[in-house]
Amino acid sequence: MFNFHKNHRLLVGTAALGFILLSMGIAIIPALQMQDVKPLPGMEELSSEELKGLHVYVSENCMSCHTQQVRNIEMDQVWGQRPSLASDYYFSKQRMDLWRQSPSLLGSERTGPDLTEVGKRQPGIEWHLLHLYNPRIVVGESIMPSYPWLFEEKSPAMVTKKDVLVPVSADLLKNPEHKLVAKPETLALVTYLQSLVQMDIGQDLGPDFIPSTREKKGQSSGEKSLELDGIQLYAGTCAACHQPTGDGIPGAFPPLAGSKIVNDPDPNTLIQIMLSGYDARPEYGAMPGFADLLTDEEIAAIANHERSSWGNKAPAISPEQVSEIRKFIQNQNP
Repeated sequence: MFNFHKNHRLLVGTAALGFILLSMGIAIIPALQMQDVKPLPGMEELSSEELKGLHVYVSENCMSCHTQQVRNIEMDQVWGQRPSLASDYYFSKQRMDLWRQSPSLLGSERTGPDLTEVGKRQPGIEWHLLHLYNPRIVVGESIMPSYPWLFEEKSPAMVTKKDVLVPVSADLLKNPEHKLVAKPETLALVTYLQSLVQMDIGQDLGPDFIPSTREKKGQSSGEKSLELDGIQLYAGTCAACHQPTGDGIPGAFPPLAGSKIVNDPDPNTLIQIMLSGYDARPEYGAMPGFADLLTDEEIAAIANHERSSWGNKAPAISPEQVSEIRKFIQNQNP
């Protein structure tokens, strides 16, 4: 009945019909269905600076090594509060211009870590600037390439108040007498990265989804378990700035080894800094607070690790002490 060998019109027509049907089912219908996606409650449109940073992110092809997706599997729990939703990308899918749609930001490889919540993991601008200029400054084993073209060296006389200085050691500069300054597009990129934080939807996504990826630890029994938790938590929360050795980064992040605050028998100042952050030493970058990210048990575990490592010898603290100081801070800043 159908002789494709002799009836070429039938062959071409059948192939065209199959192409149209497959295109409808694979591309057109799903694209139309995607138009029904709504932003999550509380989501805001990207600011002009964040949108500019998104364009830099795309132009530098950051998606080739980094993802922005949390899958509903156990190994992804470290990257976000919950599995990603289509609504998470509602505003980042804005058109780059009249002719170009913003490319997918999901990424397909994790040569580098996922960036879904990098704005929460690394909220400080100094860390991002150092990481972009030379990733090995903050992460010694990093294989990420450097982006020196996003910065410029200026003589001290040419530096203005508007310039954002990058605290790098002089031996990393072409001219040791110069200062390293972040270009405007670099600051926009950092602003975009700082905006990458998952919205809290405030509800479970159903039995097939992981509602929260942070495993809340109960109070540990015994100093040993606190120490074990502290090592892991410090590595994931603090080591990028203060380094695994506790030595910090000169001119950027202070050392914890031998620190008077860390070794103080009274842990009040240390705990307040961990909860509320610290921005009182101009020679170092600002530290964000972790009150909203870490539980009392986690804060105590990290503090105990810091107070008993790298030659530090300070008394252990308990989650109850952290809880009391947290309440004091909340009462001071309702």
